Parts: sequence; C-alpha cells; structure tokens
Amino acid sequence: MNNLAYKSGRETSAPPLPPMQTSFFAAGTILFIILAVISYLIAGAPMAVLSVFGLVLGFTLFHARFGFTSAFRRFVAVGNGEALRAHMVMLAVAITLFAPILYFGVGLFGAEPSGYVSPVGTSVIVGSFLFGIGMQLGNGCASGTLYSIGGGRSSMILVLISFIAGSVIGAWHFEFWTETMPNFEGISLATDTGLGFFGAWVLQMVIFGGVILLTFYVAKKRKSPVMSSLPSSRGIKRIVRGSWPLIAAAVILAVFNALTLMVRGEPWGITGAFALWGSKIAQFIGIDVLSWGYWSGGREIQLEQSVFQDTTSVMNFAVMIGAFMAATAGGVFSFKKKIPLKIALASIIGGLLMGYGARLAFGCNIGAYFGGIASFSVHGWLWMVFGMLGTFAALFIRPLFGLQNPKKDDKFC
Repeated sequence: MNNLAYKSGRETSAPPLPPMQTSFFAAGTILFIILAVISYLIAGAPMAVLSVFGLVLGFTLFHARFGFTSAFRRFVAVGNGEALRAHMVMLAVAITLFAPILYFGVGLFGAEPSGYVSPVGTSVIVGSFLFGIGMQLGNGCASGTLYSIGGGRSSMILVLISFIAGSVIGAWHFEFWTETMPNFEGISLATDTGLGFFGAWVLQMVIFGGVILLTFYVAKKRKSPVMSSLPSSRGIKRIVRGSWPLIAAAVILAVFNALTLMVRGEPWGITGAFALWGSKIAQFIGIDVLSWGYWSGGREIQLEQSVFQDTTSVMNFAVMIGAFMAATAGGVFSFKKKIPLKIALASIIGGLLMGYGARLAFGCNIGAYFGGIASFSVHGWLWMVFGMLGTFAALFIRPLFGLQNPKKDDKFC
C-alpha cells in the first residue's frame, strides 16, 4: 500500500512535507470529540477509551504508511522484506504482552480477555487466499482501506463499499464453509499443545526470528531494492507531522492491540463491523439476515443495537479520523474525484474478495493474521501462508487492470 520510493543501495533522502492543513486538522479533532462523546453517552467509558485507541491506531498506520498489502507484495515480487520484518517485530511485541494478559486474565472495566483462536481448515485456507488476491487488486487490506480513506484516496471508497457487500455475502455463506466443508477446532499453541504460554511464546519467537532471517536471505539472493524514506518533519514535530519509522509503528500497534484486548476483552478487529453494517442495510430492505447461521449464537443482538454500541465499528470510525488527522497534520490530504475505469473495477473486485474472504477466514490481516498469531492461534499462521499465496496469484492478475507490480528498478512501488 505504501507508495514508497525504491532505490537499490542506500535510502534516498526524503523530501520535506508541505504546510499543515490546519482547518482540516481542526475539523478532524472536532469530529473525533463528537465520536468520543457519542460513544461515551451510548455505551459508556470503555467505548470512549476504545475510540481513543482507534484514533492512535489510525494516526500510526498513516504516519508510518504501515502496510500489510504492500509488505506481502514487495516480498513476493522483488524480495524486499523490510515491512515484513516490521510485522515480525509487531507480532513479537504483541505475544509478549498478550501472554500475561491472557494467562492471568488481566482486563479493565470488568472485561475478561479472550484471544482470537478460530477453526483451521478449508474455511481459513480459501478465505485467506481470496483475501490475499483481493487486497492486491484493491491496493489495500482492511486497515489499509480505513487509513487510505482517511488520507483522501478516493478509490478506497469503492473498496470499502464492495468490502461491505462481500462481507454480507460471506456472512450469508458462512454456515456452508464452516459446517459443510472440512474444518477442525481452533488450536492454541499455548493451551492445546502442552507448551503453555511460555513454551508457545518461545516457539513463536523462534518462528519470527526465522522469518526475519529468511527475508534477509531472499533480499540478498534476489538483490532486492531498498525502501526510501517518506516525506518527513524533523525533531519533535515528527511525532505530529510524520513520518514514523516502521519499527516504531510496529511497537505502537502491538501495544494498543494489547490495550484493546484488556479493555474490550478481545483483540483489535475490523471486518466484523463491515458485515454488521451491510447486514443492517440488507435487513432494512427486507432481507431476512437473521436466518443466516452467521447471525446466531449471540451475534444477533448486534443487529438490534446502535453501531455506537459495537466496539469494532467505533474503532473503525476512529481509525479513519485518526488517519485523516495524520494526513492533514502532514499537509498531504487530498481527494481526487476521478477514478480510472480499470482501477475502479479492480477496487470493486478486490473489495468483494476481501469481504468474502475475511468472513470465511474468521478475520482479515488484523483480526486473523495480527490478532490470531498474537493470540497463539494456528489459524493466524495459516492465514499468513495462504494470504501470501493469494498475493503471488494476484501478481498475474494485477496487470489486467493496469496495476503495476514491483520491479527491481522501480522508482515507486
């Protein structure tokens, strides 16, 4: 997703940022205050706290251009693993924080923390593979969609709309993929293997280290290009104006995912809200969504409540506002109305595949990949592998829509 310049060898110097868009930044601040107040009045203090977390996550994602889509694409296409290494750092910090929270049940506001441990099998394999293709066509994952919209990228509005539609279709077909197709119960490396949390922590740290070593090996073997710096402020202004180092963002994302686990009782997630928004619309026009297996087992109450009582929805709103504020603070917010036809088609298809795939895979790059691995769930690793394979397949599809794949001599990637 990051539109970062590449240059073989040393990093190029970053151009300076334009002036801060003060009026837009002020508007974003007011918008967030309204969101936080509404969240507090409707759902109480925990929801208001989660809105703050969402704001920080959105600010962080944008200022570091922390991508999942681009990380997978650059590694598969040209062997650049810089962003993938940042993922491993993020996950290492996350499991270090998640382990004691889950083991001791450390919650705030009465929350009882529980990780994302989902079934493994056909559903996750197919869903993550489709998601991998979709995020490469849409040029953004679940978190990327939200922070790109906040940054003013118009094509991502099409991605979001189709993402929601795909989520509804996925919810409709959910029972088929989870009940009819071969699947196994969720497997926690911490509680289902005899390793315990410490043993599972050690195992995953070794895997993270192995992935990092692999990225260096692949980069050397393929002589991959190096990411250049983003436009940035200097000194203390960099905190507000950007850009942030990937590693710093990785740590912040991990810390706030752990805090989210403590406050809401579950890790950070995104796409469950898309299924909710779309199903509410479907219900409004007369579709009996309550007959779907997805909306059972306690989920049906969400359809009756305000979206401001849904933690994922509130955090999604806050992520977009946070990204908007980050973009305007850096003076780089812009909105282009014209979207080329091929890009529009790729955005729509990509969004549909991501929405559908996320429901099958029990989450997206945040809920399944980030949250799953942080929760010591095998399904998170399965998501990573097949999301990467979906990315590989997408490299052959992207040129059909005029989307360029990374090359060793690219200036931008």
